[in-house]
Amino acid sequence: MARVTETAPAAPRGVTGMGYARAPESRDLVRLGAEYGLYIGGEFRPAVEGGTFTTVDPATEEPLAAVADAGARDVDLAVAAARESSEARWGRLRGRDRAKYLFRIARIIQERARELAVLESLDNGKPIREARDVDVPLAAAYFFYYAGWADKLEHAGFGPSPRPLGVAGQVIPWNFPLLMAAWKLAPALAAGNTCVLKPAETTPLSALFLAGICEEAGLPPGTVNVVTGAGATGASLVAHPGVDKVAFTGSTEVGKEIRRRVAGSGTRLTLELGGKAANIVFDDAPVDQAVEGIVNGIFFNQGHVCCAGSRLLVQESVAGSVLDRLRQRLATLRLGDPLDKNTDIGAINSAAQLEKIRALADSGTAEGAERWSPPCRLPERGFWFPPTVFTGVSQSHRIAREEIFGPVLSVLTFRTPEEAVAKANNTPYGLSAGIWTEKGSRILWMAQRLEAGVVWANTYNRFDPASPFGGYQESGFGREGGRHGLEAYLDV
Repeated sequence: MARVTETAPAAPRGVTGMGYARAPESRDLVRLGAEYGLYIGGEFRPAVEGGTFTTVDPATEEPLAAVADAGARDVDLAVAAARESSEARWGRLRGRDRAKYLFRIARIIQERARELAVLESLDNGKPIREARDVDVPLAAAYFFYYAGWADKLEHAGFGPSPRPLGVAGQVIPWNFPLLMAAWKLAPALAAGNTCVLKPAETTPLSALFLAGICEEAGLPPGTVNVVTGAGATGASLVAHPGVDKVAFTGSTEVGKEIRRRVAGSGTRLTLELGGKAANIVFDDAPVDQAVEGIVNGIFFNQGHVCCAGSRLLVQESVAGSVLDRLRQRLATLRLGDPLDKNTDIGAINSAAQLEKIRALADSGTAEGAERWSPPCRLPERGFWFPPTVFTGVSQSHRIAREEIFGPVLSVLTFRTPEEAVAKANNTPYGLSAGIWTEKGSRILWMAQRLEAGVVWANTYNRFDPASPFGGYQESGFGREGGRHGLEAYLDV
């Protein structure tokens, strides 16, 4: 495994020669099949036209499995199965009975957590520690949370008798495959809808694994269906006349196209799209705590986070000390084998995403920003990009305006809170922001003026099933999580 720094991390006083031994999680915890079919009507089946595609391990570029490539006829079958369950089975269940199924799914996720974490790390490239400690526990938590709502919908504030919409078509991204599936499925099922889920083509395995968990939990056939494939599969699903609700998480460009496709159709729509969040550090912030928040904000999950704090706004008077501490901290990060429990930075998810990150980083250099990365030996195989910091960034630079979706941080400075707000809001996005200061009054003053759906104070990338998440402007509309996440799946 490569390390970001070529020397050992600084040891505590009086201790020398300390380092990290490799601590790999066993890949044998997951027994992958050679080929996976679509999950439609309670059973796995091949695509009607027999097409498949290969999903690979981004850390090694080795093939993991062949996966069925769904076409328009497969989507028709999945929607028909969902409609049948909506009208004859799932849609007729009482809320307390739906809750029992959701509780079962949550418990099985917990029971198979280690297996799921390894699978997520293999298919996505993220460090096993993040999959184990964040993705899998949160996925179970969302099912537990919405199981509690299933028999209380009339008390959720949406009227005395809210009704399910019917069939939900859900398209999820590759950065958090299992967690995004839970975000979509749990509230939809709790509200009494049936679902057709389309995972990203580079990370289909955890969604198919989750389909198996739904089957193990005894979910009625057709209640959850999973169709795998590329963009054409998703396009067939979101434009299908049998779908009553479309939920999409992904890029702003695709979100705009989906909105055009469903316009005028009567199909309900929620979009959770890109972001270019500002992480704002004031001169009274505790520097070490803020630096950890900066690192977590942009380098967590290799920066593959829609709400990543990819713009650091630091008050001019402390910019030097904050950047010095940040560079020291980045020199201790370990990049390499995602299955090693010591790894901090895993692999980029795909060759296409790596090329995008490289192109935008090169544009930062070309436009005059100063580029810095800690000494780093990248593995010879796989898709890798070192943690990178740009200083001397102006608001006109592409790296300050465009979503990079990688481990790249753009640093800008400000002098006053008013300037910080102006720079933070100077973006077409509006998904999230972070504030670091000891003054509670300043936190509230900033939060009222920041045009972002989520504002974290003295922390970053904290999620809870009871808290709504979503954005404004080109970051989409609608909310996922909390009581608010139910509304998008109810006829109220």
